[in-house]
Amino acid sequence: MAKRPIYYDTETTGLNPQKDRIIEIAAFDPVKNRTFDELVNPNMSIPKESSNICNITDDMVKDASTFDIIGKNFIEFCGENTILIAHNNDSFDKLFLQFEFERSNLKMPAWPFIDSLKWARKYRPDLPKHALQYLREMYNIEANEAHRALNDVIILQNVFEKMIDDLDIETVLKLLYQQKNDFIEYMPFGKHQGKKLEEVPKSYIRWLQENQALEKPQNANLKKSFEKLNLLSKL
Repeated sequence: MAKRPIYYDTETTGLNPQKDRIIEIAAFDPVKNRTFDELVNPNMSIPKESSNICNITDDMVKDASTFDIIGKNFIEFCGENTILIAHNNDSFDKLFLQFEFERSNLKMPAWPFIDSLKWARKYRPDLPKHALQYLREMYNIEANEAHRALNDVIILQNVFEKMIDDLDIETVLKLLYQQKNDFIEYMPFGKHQGKKLEEVPKSYIRWLQENQALEKPQNANLKKSFEKLNLLSKL
């Protein structure tokens, strides 16, 4: 049986999955035409700058369930034989899910994941930017309330289906991750996200080294790509 896609998005208290928390998780199953949208009580105060971005406040989540409950609901919604898709998934949403499941003592299912940002960078190198809202404009998709999770999910589904055209979702998964040591051409995160590695300032690469960011398992390919370009030896 072919796997079905589940598009999802998270809103969080910040950018660090080790210390920040998910405050909203939303998903859309286009095959079953179902949506999932739940606020999550993070058991911490939401910083003002985060509320300004996602429009979620402490009052909105104070009576919401914590992730140990929401996580179980999300597992039930996604079910089995599914592939989860998010924009900047590998560097953000998936990491937050992993930490939340671990903190809640829940076993995270072995879902395959697709990072639509990684797909855009790999197969649309002709575009100057690959942010979700830029892609929405480029594909002439109508705007909605950006940065609330479910709204971003609906935009993502429309954008991604445009990008992959008539490819089935399992072929997309194979094309994107068929090489475990893929060369990374563009900076995948941080203030220089989207820049070609050759254009990333030496001072920033040095900062990544000094803070051991390149030693994290999820950044192994980034380190190899810097090394292949001989950028680490020039510091």
